[in-house]
This record gives sequence, structure tokens and C-alpha cells, in this order.
Amino acid sequence: MEFKKRIEELLNEFLETREDLFLIDLKISAGDDVTVILDGDNGVSLQDCLDASRAIEFNMDREEHDFSLQVMSAGLSEPLVTPRQFNKNIGREIEVMLEDSSKTEGELSKVDDEKITLILRYRKPKDVGKGKVDVEEEKEIAYSEIKKALVVIKF
Repeated sequence: MEFKKRIEELLNEFLETREDLFLIDLKISAGDDVTVILDGDNGVSLQDCLDASRAIEFNMDREEHDFSLQVMSAGLSEPLVTPRQFNKNIGREIEVMLEDSSKTEGELSKVDDEKITLILRYRKPKDVGKGKVDVEEEKEIAYSEIKKALVVIKF
């Protein structure tokens, strides 16, 4: 069996036993350096990464195929990719770069299979008189329009 297919198969078998975890990315370099990035509905613990690593490592023969393996969680600096990741971050502030290179920042309020909904809060000049008013509006963004989406980290 092809190396990549075997890794995918072992990883999928592991993920079937852990429905709270899901795959974000699987990279295999030309030198057979395997990198697995996982995320979870309730986060990913060190033990989750160890379990995934063992599920692959213990079922591969290094005499037959030498490789390095790294299993990690999707960090805060990693972009949101799947609807499940977006769903996990409802209520958080996210920054979305669109395909036209414009940026939008707002609170993630809804997620479905086709789009996300952000609550945008900003101030705009009054229609009459001086000063500004607070505005809150919803903006729907289709996944196909999203180039990159990141959780905004506030200190």
C-alpha cells in the first residue's frame, strides 16, 4: 500500500474512535516528514496528540519505510478552515480576508455549511448634526469568498 494512503487510513481509523477531534491538515514532504494538524470541538490536549501519533507510529513498520512524524493542534495563529472550526469559535472576534483582498473584522455569530455570519460594530457620522452613532449590523460571507480567517487575539 502506498505510504500516504496508509497514513491517511490509520489517521482516519483513529479519528473514528474520537468524534470530538477532526483533521485540519496532513502534510507529507518528499523526505517523508509527516505533519498532522488536528483540532477538536473542545480543543486538543497533549494526550490527544500522543494518541494520534501512537495510532500511526505503532502501525507502521520503520524497517519498511523510514519517516518522521509530528502531530500538533491547530494553534491560534492557524487560519480557520472548516465549518466545524468556525462553529467552535462562535462568539469570538475574527478577522476575515476576502478573495478581493479586503478585510472584515467582527464577532462570529452564525455558521452553516455555505456561509458564516459576522456582527460588525462600528461608529459612523450622524445623518443630521455633529457626532457619531454606534452601528451594529450582520454580514454574511460565503466560504468561497474567504481567502483567510483568523481568530483575533485580545490581551
